[in-house]
Amino acid sequence: MILAAGLGSRLGHLSTHKPKPMLPICGSSLVRWSVLWLRAQGVREIVINLHHLGEQIEADLRDGRELGVDIAYSREADELLGTGGGLRQARPLLDDGKNTPIVVVNGKILTDLDLPTALAEHRRRQAAATLVLRHLAPGETFGRLRCDHDGLIRELLGVCQPGAEQLQPQMYTGVMLLQPSVLDLVPQTGPACIVRTACRQLFETGGRLFGHVSRAYWWEHSTVERYLAGVFHVLSGRAALVHRPGPLTGIDPSAEVHPSAHVEGPVWIGPGVKIGADARIGPLVQLGTGSNIAPGVHIRRSVVWSHVHVASDLEGAVATA
Repeated sequence: MILAAGLGSRLGHLSTHKPKPMLPICGSSLVRWSVLWLRAQGVREIVINLHHLGEQIEADLRDGRELGVDIAYSREADELLGTGGGLRQARPLLDDGKNTPIVVVNGKILTDLDLPTALAEHRRRQAAATLVLRHLAPGETFGRLRCDHDGLIRELLGVCQPGAEQLQPQMYTGVMLLQPSVLDLVPQTGPACIVRTACRQLFETGGRLFGHVSRAYWWEHSTVERYLAGVFHVLSGRAALVHRPGPLTGIDPSAEVHPSAHVEGPVWIGPGVKIGADARIGPLVQLGTGSNIAPGVHIRRSVVWSHVHVASDLEGAVATA
């Protein structure tokens, strides 16, 4: 299941135009990147929950057939249900009655996690739930977790079991593997967080809650600054994503670049882009399909969405319609 129903409030006005999972990166939406990652890991049946501007997600992916998967949608029309409530509502689409683990991924991330390895570890441990973790980098302020050398979660939501203080802190990546029975621990009505309800109960009762620590590429895009940084990671090759939807740098053959314009890579310049005389583009610039850059404009370290006309210089910006 791809969790894609959030409001994206930390993106400011960007979220009035697109839901967070529809943020474009090198010609594809974040949610499409997630679908391609799941397909590359062997997943063929995907459920996506929808709320804020969810019709954009459904229009982008449709039934998934074009991407080689089968996509079903769980619509949260009246109330945003949170991660736990969203999983609870979608359970009839997720639980096959054979105790098959459910893969949960937050729709705001890019990762190249090796999912089969994590699933094999989840099964070997007979885990109820496995949170995919990564080491906290210096200065990062994401919520802290700790797991011991056997993978058992020893600190969660500020509660630290005896001796766990000496273990290395990690953070939850937004990728989780869980058995369908874990959803029995989610409150049966109203919004709920899967970590603060079901995972907390497993943690408090010794219910086989594990962590899988990954060193794979991971990035979340919940603010304008982090969205820009995520695009720059892809353009610069820091995100070596094997499930790429197409070229991650370069100029599309259908783009029209005036001979006097200067382009400094890395850049991603999409189909139908027009760049005027004496414009200077790059480095680290993404120009969406059909965008139009006026003569003499300088753009650095910025993202321009599709079909946007840019008539003034940009640096460190996202240009929308």
